[in-house]
Amino acid sequence: MGAILCIETATPLCSVAVGRGPLLLAERESTGERLAHAELLNMFVDAVMREAGLRMRDLEAVAVGIGPGSYTGLRIGVSAAKGFCHALGIPIIGLGTLETLVAAAGRSGKSMWPMVDARRMEVFTQEHDGNARPVGAMAPLILDAPWAKGAGKCFVLGDGADKAAALWADHPEVEHVPGVKPHARAMLALAADRLRSGRVDDLAYLAPLYGKEANVTQPRKRSASA
Repeated sequence: MGAILCIETATPLCSVAVGRGPLLLAERESTGERLAHAELLNMFVDAVMREAGLRMRDLEAVAVGIGPGSYTGLRIGVSAAKGFCHALGIPIIGLGTLETLVAAAGRSGKSMWPMVDARRMEVFTQEHDGNARPVGAMAPLILDAPWAKGAGKCFVLGDGADKAAALWADHPEVEHVPGVKPHARAMLALAADRLRSGRVDDLAYLAPLYGKEANVTQPRKRSASA
């Protein structure tokens, strides 16, 4: 199998990896309070390709995280991935960020709730069963005691779960797995499986899954006398 470039920019983590099948060849990551994906992404792509001893024309596909997550981060990652695929004439593979979180956690045996922070006590999440298969649809969720009490025995993970550590402490059946991030290296096996089975995306129509509509404020109209 040829090389696959993986890009994840849905969260404050900017993560880039390249590999062959599930085998990681090189990766670069950065996380911080300030979203610096626009400055870092192309530098990270250049660095991992150089470290792996690859040229861009050696790529067989590009996989990109499509969310849910940050509007700005997702636009940067998806736009870059589309540009590479268009220029190289190779397929694009869109992977959900929640799916990547589950792969990064490496847990099984009971249901999992990967969570991406949506500010305050809201998260984007989707239940996955004990075999890491998604159940139902992705949706925003407010984390509170009634939800935790009704969740039963499960894993919670991701930056959305990390911010609610006090809540999980009061509900021991909910097992918090701290520090799990959607690393691009966790996308490699998922992307290789998609590519092997021919389940690639339409380059023109692949779009980010933001989780909810942007809250756009219209500018106030200026008065005639202004």
